[in-house]
Amino acid sequence: MSLHTSSDDSLSKDSLGVFGIAFLVLAAVAPLTGIIVVTAIGIALGNGGGMVASFLAVTVILLLFGTGYARMSRELVNAGGFYAFVLRGLGRPAALVTGLVAMIGYNFFVAGAVGTIGFFAQSVIADLTGLDLHWYLWSLICVVAAFLLSRQGIEFSARILGIALVCEVAILLIFDVAVLITTGFTFQVFNPEIMLTGAVGIGFLFAANAFVGVEATGLFSEEARDPRRTIPRATFVAIGFIGAFAAFTTWAIVSATGAAQAQQTALEHLDAGDLVFALSSQYLGGPLTTVMMVLLLISLFAALMALHNSATRYIYSLSRASILPRRLSRTRASGVPQAASMAQFIFATIVAGLFALAGLDPITSLVPSMTGFGTLGIITLQLLAALAIVVHFRRSRDSRWFSTLVAPGLGFLGLAVIVVLAIVNFPVLAGSEAPVITALPLLLLAALVGGLLWAVYLRNKRPEVYAGLNHDLERFDETETVVPAGASTPQ
Repeated sequence: MSLHTSSDDSLSKDSLGVFGIAFLVLAAVAPLTGIIVVTAIGIALGNGGGMVASFLAVTVILLLFGTGYARMSRELVNAGGFYAFVLRGLGRPAALVTGLVAMIGYNFFVAGAVGTIGFFAQSVIADLTGLDLHWYLWSLICVVAAFLLSRQGIEFSARILGIALVCEVAILLIFDVAVLITTGFTFQVFNPEIMLTGAVGIGFLFAANAFVGVEATGLFSEEARDPRRTIPRATFVAIGFIGAFAAFTTWAIVSATGAAQAQQTALEHLDAGDLVFALSSQYLGGPLTTVMMVLLLISLFAALMALHNSATRYIYSLSRASILPRRLSRTRASGVPQAASMAQFIFATIVAGLFALAGLDPITSLVPSMTGFGTLGIITLQLLAALAIVVHFRRSRDSRWFSTLVAPGLGFLGLAVIVVLAIVNFPVLAGSEAPVITALPLLLLAALVGGLLWAVYLRNKRPEVYAGLNHDLERFDETETVVPAGASTPQ
């Protein structure tokens, strides 16, 4: 059974190619922000110079996961992302749990991004111009700008984010080359004593944190050109690029500080968060360091837009299936889910506003708590999706063992380790020992219970909605799916 797609809830089809989608997800990763903030913390609190190896290990895990993800995306075109994957592989109750985790995780992450850009905008603009406005005012300005730009359509967003991505990558590559020419890269980073120094688990966790966002390629499948080819390619481009780039730039940072001294040097700069800026002043000079500071704001704005686009599509998909109010699935003529976009930004600004009213510092309270749980939520989504991929292809007796069982199975095990590390070390990830912060992982348990109860309610009280969860996956013609010899037709 196929559902009719009404004109007021349709996304913009055939708008994105491989690089358009890659720009959208890599902007959410925000390479410059990831290096300045996440990598620096990982070096300081994790395994120092061993962070290079941590990035490479996480890249391998995500490429294994991406192999199954790419195979599944060739069979399933839906804006629901991991929710849709779990619905196909594990059934409706598990999909509702996944939907709740996605809603909480992505919306918390955007709330953290709102605080992050407000804090750095206040700091950088005050340093450069003397104009010192409250961080929340800068947050509101950036939210309004991101909302207005996102209304222009997903193709327009991809172009804006692509320009931002090229600029932030370029300044880091200039820094990398300057270190390579001036100091050279040390191969001590591959010494077991360096790789296993400090808290290896923490380093591994922060390396995984730097990849948050690359999993969102499937969210844009309904807006992609030839999605069964575009989504797999964009997935590998995104994972491969951020893995290689993060490892290479971290190698430059560690080489500049000295592999053995990297952790101590990073600890000395931890409170100010200026490790990369200090090294940039040394290797690039003042003017280019100023450019890097400005590009950090551009990187943060791009990340805000990209994460908002991902969160919005989860809201859109769940409302289109009548799990959330149907009016949230309304779209503009350009295909932008405007109702979901507005609801998402309202939530994020209210959460950030509560922290501002309480007089809390965003960088020590709002940002680590919201992005910390957002990271945990998104990694949990990846774990559930990996399990769903394995189960789906085993049920369909697919004969491609490596891409449908071995690779995603190994990816699942690696992601399970990361999720456990995130839960055990959540106070470090969230930057706080406060009980209200350390209790945030319990929201995953609440999502589990809530999703299962929601499934029971829909099945008993709203059976047409419960049945419609599967029908929503059939909005696109699956007869195009190529079923290999020896494999049965996907159910």
